[in-house]
Amino acid sequence: MDAVPKTSATPTSRSALTSGTLSHSLNGEDSEGLATVSRAVDVGTETGSAPLMDRHGRRHTYLRVSITDRCNLRCRYCMPAEGIEWTPRDQLLSFEEIQRVVAALAEVGVNKVRITGGEPTVRRGVETLIESVAGTPGITEVCMTTNGTTLGKMAGRYRSAGLDVLNISLDSLRADRFEEITRTKKFDQVLRGIDAALEAGFAPIKLNVVAMRGVNEDEVCDFVEFVRDRPINVRFIEFMPFEGNSWSRAKFLPYQEMISDLERRYKLTPLPERPNQVARDFSIEGCEGTISFITSMSENFCAGCNRIRLTAQGDIKACLFMTPGARLRERLRSGADSEEIVEVVRGAILQKWPGHPGAENLLSLKNASMIQIGG
Repeated sequence: MDAVPKTSATPTSRSALTSGTLSHSLNGEDSEGLATVSRAVDVGTETGSAPLMDRHGRRHTYLRVSITDRCNLRCRYCMPAEGIEWTPRDQLLSFEEIQRVVAALAEVGVNKVRITGGEPTVRRGVETLIESVAGTPGITEVCMTTNGTTLGKMAGRYRSAGLDVLNISLDSLRADRFEEITRTKKFDQVLRGIDAALEAGFAPIKLNVVAMRGVNEDEVCDFVEFVRDRPINVRFIEFMPFEGNSWSRAKFLPYQEMISDLERRYKLTPLPERPNQVARDFSIEGCEGTISFITSMSENFCAGCNRIRLTAQGDIKACLFMTPGARLRERLRSGADSEEIVEVVRGAILQKWPGHPGAENLLSLKNASMIQIGG
């Protein structure tokens, strides 16, 4: 089990995101965005806590941390059919190393951390990492994305450790289809995990559903009925292209089509927008649960992106679709202090695109599979 020492950091006050423009590329004239960065750094230099700004005026306050590339499912849209070569344990960041990164970035305004994988709960002792991250000064929200298979036994322990928000991935409500998508027979475990999470006090739970034409598009209304009497937010996620997941335009199901189908049966009401939100949220008349659409492909939300990704191997990805912009593992193992960690991350963020390319262009880019990147 990884031991995670307690660390301290100086919290930075939260500020509203200044949305950048998507009309300029990194190679173009983006003087307004650069001026925003320059002003932020000048102010932060005086306090030792310059915010993490990119060249397009976006402030980064949300760190997504993958802790393993291993998983106990084999989802077709996430893992290549031939599988992947698992990263040796000594090449994964230790929990202590992850905590050093979290504490360093909390000093410059990161206040939300999401723990992902692979499947994060297959790594022994994840609750110790949750507790350590939750206790970091400046961190106000700790989240985790999981496939739900271990929650039947562990949901209460994660809640007690300080986990605030739980996302559970479930792409079908039919056992046979679940087995086809995941290549496993763990459907009942996931349902028990959802019930255990609700009993542990996670409400609302966020239920992640990757929507794919020819796979599960006929279950959109079924998911609404599933949350009629449950405090669950169903998040329909547009299918995104990654290495080895056989993405095609024929399998792509845009949110406009899903919402049109739903509006023929239900009365939907848009919910108020939130800063940096990635989803379009709706209440449903007569339902306790809500629905959301994550429109990464049809209408991206890059202008408000505040995310940084840390892979299990210690690479920094400023965008889900970009190659790693910096590598932290060896620096951490060479004794890098908080200042060096922040500067490495800052350098990666300065290379961030104003917006990711379209789906067909993404197919031509060299990227890892989703399971290797982290959700």
